Amino acid sequence: MTRLRIAAIVVFTVIACGAAWLVALPLWLGDGLAEPTTGVLLPVMMLTPALAALVVTFTMRVPARGERVRFLGLWPLRPAKRVIWLMVLGWLVPPLLVGLSILVAAALGFIRLDLTFAGFSAELARMLPEGTPLPPVEILVISQLAIIPVGALLNSVLAFGEELGWRGWLVPALRPLGTWPTLLISGVIWGFWHSPVILLGYNFGRTDITGVLFMIGGCVAWGILLGWLRLRSASIWPAVLAHGSLNAAGGVVLLFSATQPDLALAGPLGVAAWIAIAVVIAVLALTGQFREQPELAGAPGRLLSAPRAG
Repeated sequence: MTRLRIAAIVVFTVIACGAAWLVALPLWLGDGLAEPTTGVLLPVMMLTPALAALVVTFTMRVPARGERVRFLGLWPLRPAKRVIWLMVLGWLVPPLLVGLSILVAAALGFIRLDLTFAGFSAELARMLPEGTPLPPVEILVISQLAIIPVGALLNSVLAFGEELGWRGWLVPALRPLGTWPTLLISGVIWGFWHSPVILLGYNFGRTDITGVLFMIGGCVAWGILLGWLRLRSASIWPAVLAHGSLNAAGGVVLLFSATQPDLALAGPLGVAAWIAIAVVIAVLALTGQFREQPELAGAPGRLLSAPRAG
């Protein structure tokens, strides 16, 4: 049985979170998210989990030299058929889940659906100079939806920086604990890592601990799915695509809401999304999808098997 490397996990977490705070420090010393450098600093912050993974890999030798590429899920891509299909799922399914969460939000009264897109049109008018010519709002909405798959691929470039850390290094490192502790703990750490910008109002517009808690909830929910992709494929790439796809679809709720929604309830990381994702997780669990995964370097696949009587 593979030994749990607690010291390496602690060092990884401290570096990832500490570096994130360091990158976000100019925002705290300046005008917060209104700082002109926000558009640069946020992508840089997404690289800090990769930095943490590289530090523990090369300084603490976790994993050992001969296992590194495989442990991180970079290569080989096999079984190839499974990896490819899971990459396709990671690319295309998150926007569908975001859409399902919008329906859940509407059913629970978190938002009022507006299929005339009047709210979106009004927001555009507010943002653009008066008199700016625009095509019909329906064309704009369709174009926004149609570009999501392309946006997912572009967003995956930056998502790789996070995924190399979270699903690439942290999930295999936690794997000796078993499936569910691995997925839950990695999700909590992923959510907490966002604290420097969440406390400035990013994502939810909440600048207190409630914003961090909502983010942790969202990251645990999505982290279970991304972690499942990682463990089921023994590859980081399905999770990278899923993360990029989620980021690309993050603003869809704004198209369909009559008013500015409370994203802690109706957003892709909010309560409605938790409910939608819980349904998917339940289906995966009931069909045995969490029981058997391919072997990862340094963490035998049998550790994820359901316990057997006797």
